[in-house]
Parts: sequence; structure tokens; C-alpha cells
Amino acid sequence: MPKVKMPRKSTNIDMTAMCDVAFLLLTFFMLATKFKPDEPVTVVTPSSINTTLLPDSDVLLFTVDKDGRVFFSMDGQPKRRKLIEDLNTQYKLGLDEKEMRNFVVGASVGAQIKDLKQYLSLSEEQRKTAGLDKGIPTDSANGELGAWIDYGNAAQGTNLNKVKYCIKADNQTPYPKIKEILDTFKKKKIQKLNLVTNLEEAPKGTAAWEEQQTAGHKK
Repeated sequence: MPKVKMPRKSTNIDMTAMCDVAFLLLTFFMLATKFKPDEPVTVVTPSSINTTLLPDSDVLLFTVDKDGRVFFSMDGQPKRRKLIEDLNTQYKLGLDEKEMRNFVVGASVGAQIKDLKQYLSLSEEQRKTAGLDKGIPTDSANGELGAWIDYGNAAQGTNLNKVKYCIKADNQTPYPKIKEILDTFKKKKIQKLNLVTNLEEAPKGTAAWEEQQTAGHKK
């Protein structure tokens, strides 16, 4: 019995609707994405052959510029929200929702606690003009650096054991300022600190050089 030849049908698919969806999603992400704000201070860190990478989360970062000004930052908007709410309550700062939001989504903070309300109400350029970016006081009499450490720890919740304390200092930062910072951590019984540096090539033939070569091949 002869086979019946079925007529071929077109396999063309109208992609117009799919393209519309793709462009809508692209537009949404372009409008909704917020890039990380620029840091208020630039530092040139010293070099080392250490290949350990700075963690992406659970980090309390203290940036110190060449003039010795200290700036505080931490990851995670929910944790930043808890920190600023605790500071607002403890020090009776009177922050409004906009000012707290500026802290939550903002960059590093380098001001005295008493100036936080005015600091968070201004733009970065206005802060410089007003002279509010003097850095967090590190002297033992003031104790504000210790307060940022304590409230940063409290904002971590149950993840306190995972916290990494990192110091990112300029290679021209005066040593007495670094000593004040280290003494503050010592008083808090925090012995393990991470110093942020630039990676340089280790001397050829050393174990560190071989480790760098192995890491490069894996990439």
C-alpha cells in the first residue's frame, strides 16, 4: 500500500513577542540597578605577595587615608540598616528615614557620631565643603572607633564568628594612627586582623612565586 506523503508545514516562529519581553527585562534591570557608590577617599595600599582575596561578605572595613582619616564600611544593606538604627537610638541622633537610607545605600562613613545627621543629609561634595569628612576619631578618650566596631558586630547577628576585620591603609599613613587603631582592636580582644594590600610578584624561585604560578595556570 503506497504511503501518503504529508504536506510540510512551515516551522517559522514569530519572535516578536519574545523580543519585546527581552527588551522590557533589559530596560527594567537598567533602571532598577544601583551601582556601588564611589568611596569618599582614595588610598594607595602597600604591596605584598599575599594571594588571599578580600571576602565579599561579613566584612568590617576600616579605610585609612594618608592623612590618618578613618572611614568605616560594611556589606549588606539589612546589616547597615540595623547598625544605623542602633546608633540613632543610642546616641539620640534624630535621623529621619532619608538620612538612614543614605547610610544604608551609601559608601564609607568618616565623621564623628555627633555630626552624622548633618553628614548623611549632604552630598559627598557638600560634606567636603562643610568639613565633615574628618574621619572617625581613634583616640582612646573619645572611643568612637570602638563604638563602630561594637555596633558593626551587633549588626552581624548570629554571623559574628564569620566577621573579617579588614584595615585598608595608605602606604603613607602615619604609624601612630595605625597604632591607635590596632590598640582599639586589642582592647576589644580582637586579635585577628586582615591588612588589605596590592599583590606584587614574589621573588622567582620562592614558594610564594610557585604558588602564584600555580594559581595563574588554574585561571
